This record gives sequence, C-alpha cells and structure tokens, in this order.
Amino acid sequence: MEITLNNQKYYVEIIKKRNKNTYIRVKNGIIYVTTNSFCRKEEIKKLILNNEKSIIKMIEHDNKKQEREENFYYFGNKYDVIYGFNSLEFDEDKIYVKDKKTLDKYLKEDIYNVFKSRLDYWYNIYEEKIPVPNLKIRKMTSRWGVCNIKNHNVTLNYNLSKYDISCLDYVIVHELSHFIYPNHSSNFWLQVSKYYPNYKETRKKLKD
Repeated sequence: MEITLNNQKYYVEIIKKRNKNTYIRVKNGIIYVTTNSFCRKEEIKKLILNNEKSIIKMIEHDNKKQEREENFYYFGNKYDVIYGFNSLEFDEDKIYVKDKKTLDKYLKEDIYNVFKSRLDYWYNIYEEKIPVPNLKIRKMTSRWGVCNIKNHNVTLNYNLSKYDISCLDYVIVHELSHFIYPNHSSNFWLQVSKYYPNYKETRKKLKD
C-alpha cells in the first residue's frame, strides 16, 4: 500500500500479528504498521493520516540516520575515505588510508583514547565522591551509555564517535551522575545540569 504525506509518496508495509494495539515505525524510508488481523487498510490509512506530523518526524529522523550510516562521520566531521595509500592521513574532509582493516584498527585505538581522556577529564571535574570508572565501549542500539554502579563500569556507545565531542561529554556526565543518583529523578537532572547546563540541547542532537 502507498500513502502520500507532505506531498511525498511512501510505501506502507502492513504486518499482521495477534496485537491488541497498532504500532507504527519507519525504517529505510518505509512505513511499517504492525496491527491485528482484523484491522482494515482504510483504518490503517486513517490512523497514519491522523498521526501525519509524528510520522513525518519519524521519517526525518530515519533519513538523518541513513545519511549518517551511509557516509563516514568522525567526531562530528564528515570525511571521504580514500583507500590505497601506504600511510594514514586526515586532510580536511578526506582520510587517506591503505585499506578498511587498517582504518578500523586505527579507529578502535583512537576512539578508546578519546573516550578515555574525556571520561578521565570529567571524573576529575566532579566534586562529589564517585568511584573511579572503568571504561567499556561497545555498539548499542537503544542506549548511548550505561552505568553499572556495582562494578563501576561506564559503557559508552561506539557510535558516539560519529557525533561531536559535546555529545560524548554529555553522555559521560549523564553516566557519572548515576553514581550519585541511580534513577532519573529531578535531583539527577539537577546533578547533570551542574556540570552540563545545556544538556537538553545536546540530548536533542542525539535524538535527531
């Protein structure tokens, strides 16, 4: 089924399950509707049109995500990667490197060093008594960071390396603040704002 939103046609894929409710998501420019077996196409179309503004936002977010995945971003800067060179070199908007394996090895080491230096920086800034954090880095789909209070691990999403340093700093402050407040209470956000006053703007960058 196709539908027109904001003067643009989109393909709608309908997934029938034993659902009580209907769910809408957007991926790779396709609108996916998961609903029950009795929901008719007319009802789905009406639901989409009634939620047009929200779905347009989902589409815009999906487009930005695709653009970031299809292109190479490194700490907020976009680069063209050119293979076939003996040495690795950053030159304005280009990276010259031998091959992908060499680039991946460099990135793994450099990202760890950058993440560690920022984590150490913010740890030393904190006036409150918090444990020395152990840095872990891994790719995560639904979180930018995780704080494990028991073993003092702060896990940061590898994909933060695609965003500028301000986003990395915010996530670090967020996770370090969980050593003081393990929830998302008003006191927690006051704690975050003490060290990162413009956290709302940075959170919006990560959501976009």
